[in-house]
Amino acid sequence: MADAADFTANRERQRELYGAPLGERVRRITTGLGISQARLARAIGLSPAMLSQLVSARRVKIGDPAVLARLHALDRRTADIRIPPEPKVVEKMLADVSGARWNWSGAHVSAQRRVQAVAADAMRGVAEPARLAAAAAMLGPGFPELAAVLRQAAHGRR
Repeated sequence: MADAADFTANRERQRELYGAPLGERVRRITTGLGISQARLARAIGLSPAMLSQLVSARRVKIGDPAVLARLHALDRRTADIRIPPEPKVVEKMLADVSGARWNWSGAHVSAQRRVQAVAADAMRGVAEPARLAAAAAMLGPGFPELAAVLRQAAHGRR
């Protein structure tokens, strides 16, 4: 059975990992949105029991990077909220976060696409489409993500 020293150590480890104990972050989100901890857990893709263990510092880490990214996104969105928004707004926010698709790098896929589009636009100003396609073919085997942006630039797609 864990004692108070274990929980204190776990909270400090959470502070090192996440900048604050998860209990503080979760309370800020649930209070800011006027939702239960169980509702938050469902929105970020975590079981209510696991979130409870994290909040109480029985556990330290969130193992799934996508769950952590969703929690972080909600934390950013609720940082300045003092009065819970209308329920429709809250549900939309939770739906947006829970439906977000995350890649392995932790970046939000639509944000990554916007960055790729900007990079492709910039490359079109540097070289002709045929040269961009040739560069994509050369880089493809070793750097597939860069080759994809070059192909996007070569074909003029957004």
